[in-house]
Amino acid sequence: MSMHLAHYLGLLHRSQHELADALRAVRRAHPDEPDLTGVCERLAVQCGNNARRLEPFVRRYSAHLSEEPERMHSALFSGARRGSLGLLRDLHDLYLLATQCEISWTLIAQAAEGVGDEELLDVVRHCGAETAAHLLWLRTLMRQIAPQTLIVAP
Repeated sequence: MSMHLAHYLGLLHRSQHELADALRAVRRAHPDEPDLTGVCERLAVQCGNNARRLEPFVRRYSAHLSEEPERMHSALFSGARRGSLGLLRDLHDLYLLATQCEISWTLIAQAAEGVGDEELLDVVRHCGAETAAHLLWLRTLMRQIAPQTLIVAP
């Protein structure tokens, strides 16, 4: 059982690093968006911290880091784009990457309950809540900029 838990821990650990990198790429690509710049960096730091919080469990369950998140990252986020449509597309990509993390937190929480690992469950609850907040922020921002971006010509 812990073999598959190890797989998901490795997947999530790598996904958190990939999301942090993508957030920083979007921040750099859109320096004219001051609110975005600060929030992207704060969320990237949280993702890095979440990955570090997972490390003891990755070791505990003898996880071997998976290649899947890297493949997913390259498929979903090939680099930040320019302009207002680029920003909307970048936010959409970030949302998909964050969703990967969110479902992994959820599945790992189920496994942590199953194996009675309260320490892992505490980490998952805290970090999963942060990821849910990231998704809410991304969804809200996309909804705010979509009408102007999709209707008004550049």
